[in-house]
Amino acid sequence: MVERTAHNGLVVGSNPAGPTIFIVYRGFMEQQSAIIVRPAAQSDAGLILTFIKELAAYEKLAHEVIATEEDLREELFGDRPSAEVLLAYDSGVPQGIALFFHNFSTFVGRRGIYLEDLYVRPEARGRGIGKKLLVELAKTAKARDCGRLEWAVLDWNEPAIRFYQSIGAEAMDGWTVNRLNREGISRLAAEK
Repeated sequence: MVERTAHNGLVVGSNPAGPTIFIVYRGFMEQQSAIIVRPAAQSDAGLILTFIKELAAYEKLAHEVIATEEDLREELFGDRPSAEVLLAYDSGVPQGIALFFHNFSTFVGRRGIYLEDLYVRPEARGRGIGKKLLVELAKTAKARDCGRLEWAVLDWNEPAIRFYQSIGAEAMDGWTVNRLNREGISRLAAEK
């Protein structure tokens, strides 16, 4: 059953099966998808892992994913959460994720937000989902008085680079990311 209400000459309806909005005006009906962004809950651990695996496959790094649902429950929703997650839904279907955590800038003297993963399913790209996730993340950064919002992008991911440029992000040329994996951490920690 579809509910309808009239407002300013428009007939607006909502479908209980999902947040699809139908707008009827002068005899024409137009369907608009409703993009909803919400914080993840512990019950979303399986969905979060699915998005992580999809992102890893897109980045040709699926072989590196060793995280489990239990790992995510503990790290994201345990006593001391390591990160936070926003989930994006389009017409009730989960289509995107933003996983982020706080960092700190010594130069700015305040905390910031580091966006570890931003992913929108390929079939849902171009609908504004990625931008909606970033807008919500920017609102979070502003509300928390953060000095920066930062992330990395693979240098071959031209569509993402163009998207980030379109929202005003600046590439940090001249910086190289360095990493120690678990074995590297153990080796360095064992040194005297």
